[in-house]
Amino acid sequence: MTQAALKPTHVDSAYQTDLCAWAEEQARLLRERRFDELDVPNLIDEVLSVGGSERQQIESRLDVLIGHLLRWMYQPGNRNSHWVGTILKQRKRIARVIQGNPGLKRYPAIVFEECYLAGRLLAAKAIGIDLMLFPEQPPFSLYQVLNLDYRPREPSSLAS
Repeated sequence: MTQAALKPTHVDSAYQTDLCAWAEEQARLLRERRFDELDVPNLIDEVLSVGGSERQQIESRLDVLIGHLLRWMYQPGNRNSHWVGTILKQRKRIARVIQGNPGLKRYPAIVFEECYLAGRLLAAKAIGIDLMLFPEQPPFSLYQVLNLDYRPREPSSLAS
């Protein structure tokens, strides 16, 4: 009989019904070096997902940041301190995630175009205009988006 067949069936149900209790149990088993009792398939999934939440956080914050930068460009009459605060907050939080996870330093560049589309959608919905009124290609670089001091200019002043 294989070790998998000997593994208690309650492990998988604990993983599905109480993730925190399952994680504590797995940590206890690791500390006690009781490797034969570990829920290895689910542990592998959990270890692989660790960076997922950080990547998702970068994407979400980049979506919001780009949406606000587009609104800043296209609604100069509506600029306010809340927008400035949101722009700054998103930039700082992205930087903090990357600082805590240096392996994700290049991740914003990987998802920049996808996040630009999401930011366009957010801005179009917030402003109440057609998505196609925003440029298809980003009017700013990733470096500018993440730069704490950068504020985009209005589209009419970009040509000058």
